[in-house]
Amino acid sequence: MDDDFLDDAPASGTPSTRHALLVAALLHLMSQYTLRSASRDEDGGDGPCVKLAAVIERHLDALARLPDAEPVLRATCEQLRVKWEDLVDSRMPVPARRPLLSRLLRPAMFRPAAPAPASP
Repeated sequence: MDDDFLDDAPASGTPSTRHALLVAALLHLMSQYTLRSASRDEDGGDGPCVKLAAVIERHLDALARLPDAEPVLRATCEQLRVKWEDLVDSRMPVPARRPLLSRLLRPAMFRPAAPAPASP
């Protein structure tokens, strides 16, 4: 990756520079997500990562909340954020629910056993 752009960026960063950096990072993350998705289709790899999708959603949220960003950028990022949020929610693993009885009896499993009676 070419880091020259980051070296040339001013330390304080104007709003447009910060926006450009966020958009560039977001585009990179989205391309990585797409590549992982394509590799899954081709060779049966792991496929797109839910964590990566969640990071994309957070970047979209950050761009949508920037007060000094253009309104069209904020609105587009907000619309995309909702779609990525739905994607993340649909791919999150559902925790296994245990029956009520097993949840109630589980603490009894951790109680110390009573000492065995002494044999004569």
